[in-house]
Amino acid sequence: MRADRVFAYGATAGLLGDLFLGDPRRGHPVALFGRAAAAVERTLWRDHRGQGALHTLVCAGGAVALGAVAARAVRTSGAASVALTATATWAVVGGTSLAREARAIGRALEAGDVVGARARLPHLCGRDPQALDADGIARAVVESVAENTSDAVVGALVWGAVGGVPGLLGFRAVNTLDAMVGHKSPRHRRYGWASARLDDAAGWPGARLTAALAALAGDDPRGAVRAWRADAAGHPSPNAGPVEASFAGSLGVRLGGTLSYAGRVEHRPVLNGAHGRDVRASDIDRAVRLSRRVGWLALGVCAAARLLVKERDS
Repeated sequence: MRADRVFAYGATAGLLGDLFLGDPRRGHPVALFGRAAAAVERTLWRDHRGQGALHTLVCAGGAVALGAVAARAVRTSGAASVALTATATWAVVGGTSLAREARAIGRALEAGDVVGARARLPHLCGRDPQALDADGIARAVVESVAENTSDAVVGALVWGAVGGVPGLLGFRAVNTLDAMVGHKSPRHRRYGWASARLDDAAGWPGARLTAALAALAGDDPRGAVRAWRADAAGHPSPNAGPVEASFAGSLGVRLGGTLSYAGRVEHRPVLNGAHGRDVRASDIDRAVRLSRRVGWLALGVCAAARLLVKERDS
């Protein structure tokens, strides 16, 4: 079976698996990778960029190598290749868990249970929930839905289309390493530098595709493009900026501003500030539905792109 069809069939099956099965409660492959990466960090850690780069190479390179070995082992069987791609896609995407956690917080807010919403927020993002009121929690959730649509779904599909199973596993490994060591804590400021820069590079194409599809699939395409062009560059993250700005414009809300994260306060620019309104609890479900549409559109774009490249090279 041709590689482009293996990806199309396998990635579709993997997204359907995520939709209907979600993540396993125990033994998730990403969690297993995280424990392995933490063990490598305990061995290699020094307050030095070189040691951090070695950590990134060992962990991300190991994931890519594992995917390459597995893909090679089943290359003679189309059915086995599709099954492997489906399993890898299901393992690395997280759209259903993202939607489930976001909607649980939205239901708590709509019921007036701010305490319950604060308790669930750390399941979704690293914000300090005690520093947030109901509107602040809703804004944090919508921002997390936007960013994780790129990180947990679209980016993985992009690299799956480019590199098959090794691309899927490699992207998730890089993204996980950034979450573990890529932040600017005293311990990881230098050690996590390589992981953070590699995640920026790996996430670049997926973030732009996410922003474009959010504009296409949202309620206000013109507003999404306007917010993306006007405000994305002011965001401290080169990839979260376009995605969050496009979601803000599509949903007609304001994102960004002051937040408390990992023990520090950040003052970020407001996205879609001139045209949006404050985020409400009801906007969480709208953001989740937009995220779902973007994910399926991304699958179509990536599968079509893989097919067109194959036809051009034939």
